[in-house]
Amino acid sequence: MSAVRGRSVGGSRIGRRRRGLTLIEGLIAIVVLSVAMPPMIMAISSAGVRRASQAMALRARWLAAERLETVLADRHSAARGWSFITSSNYPGESTIAGFPGFSRTTSISDRGPGLGAGTGYRLVSVNVTYVDPLGGSETLTMSTVVSDYTP
Repeated sequence: MSAVRGRSVGGSRIGRRRRGLTLIEGLIAIVVLSVAMPPMIMAISSAGVRRASQAMALRARWLAAERLETVLADRHSAARGWSFITSSNYPGESTIAGFPGFSRTTSISDRGPGLGAGTGYRLVSVNVTYVDPLGGSETLTMSTVVSDYTP
């Protein structure tokens, strides 16, 4: 018996082209995608939250450094100087213009040599508080020491 295109030989089709997927292949593809997609979507979402958290922490560091630089500039200013460096001259900010969700406080305490009790040094600490993308409160603290030394 010879095989003719499109005709059955021994119960199988010879020369017939298959197009598309069988029902079983389609169901397997759906099952594989339904198992693989949720973890992939969670990973992408988690990466976005981590990226936003890092950006907010970077802003908090910048805001703290900005305040510390202001204190240092005031310390070396001829118009302000050592006596100006007190907590009352750097009030807390519950909102910072241009930075919604951030707040900043500055504390200044007198210290002695070795940063123990005494005078001649001041410990300046800046706390920046913000709400992270997951809704939790984060606080970043930066500190520096200024002295009553004038060369």
